[in-house]
Amino acid sequence: MSDTQKRDIDAATIAAWLREHPTFLAQFPDVAMAIELPREQGKATSLASYQLDVLREKNRELNRRLQDLFAVANENERLTVRTHQFTLALMRARDLPETLTTLVASLREDFNSQWLHVLLLGDVALPDSPWWRVLPRQDPTLAPFADFLAGDEPLCGRVQAQKLEVLFGADAGSVQSSALLPLGRYGILAIGSDDSNRFYPGMGTMFLRLMAQAVVAALARFDPL
Repeated sequence: MSDTQKRDIDAATIAAWLREHPTFLAQFPDVAMAIELPREQGKATSLASYQLDVLREKNRELNRRLQDLFAVANENERLTVRTHQFTLALMRARDLPETLTTLVASLREDFNSQWLHVLLLGDVALPDSPWWRVLPRQDPTLAPFADFLAGDEPLCGRVQAQKLEVLFGADAGSVQSSALLPLGRYGILAIGSDDSNRFYPGMGTMFLRLMAQAVVAALARFDPL
């Protein structure tokens, strides 16, 4: 066995022993101070200094994570309050037109929605509005939405031009991302943005689902369709 192999074995044995006795360096601080560890750049540093640097970096990373969690918690709290107020406003509406007007106003003012449109399915007389329209359930323009209407999950991201024209009409060319909320048998609520990153596949949809459920409950009060 060569001297190099002996040194490797001895080093491995020492390392293993130190792992089994983690308090050794605390008992012999002079040894700890004498040990030098290489930096990725620059001079070697003492073990104590190295450990301090590691702890500082871990502390900075934990602070960054706490700040991120705090920001998410604050945003979720704001969304919870707004969604609650949104639901209460819908419940106060006295008829179907007022329900739809309240829906549009809340989404635009409280949720900064740029473009939105309520597509109602069935047969009901409503005042003309750029914010909603009624289509027969068998209207051929609804064919591309068949799978979406059969489910109960919001759809976020970029939407095909053909669908955008049905949902947003003349504003379709300005919509870069959208959120589609299924309203059960009543239709679709479409929210659009000129920011391609505002709505994206994989984003959290809990608040969108809650809002959709509130709209369905509000429409059901008048059973319009």
